[in-house]
Amino acid sequence: MSDVRHVLVLPDRDSAEEAAQALRVRFGIREEPRLVRDALAGEDDAEDAQWLVVLRDEEERLDPGELDEFAAQWDGWREEP
Repeated sequence: MSDVRHVLVLPDRDSAEEAAQALRVRFGIREEPRLVRDALAGEDDAEDAQWLVVLRDEEERLDPGELDEFAAQWDGWREEP
């Protein structure tokens, strides 16, 4: 098994939580995606934070293009590994 992970970058916590729920439904993900707050260096203000949705894809069954389109629904994107 591989240790493939996908990281979706989203603009705020609400969109990250919403996307994490929708990921499970749309892609049939069994494991709960992890949410991580990613603040810019030296910034404590929540307005300057991005939220990461991290999901494991050990079986490499998720299509990166579909994940790109999915993240774009919340004004986000998928980070390239």
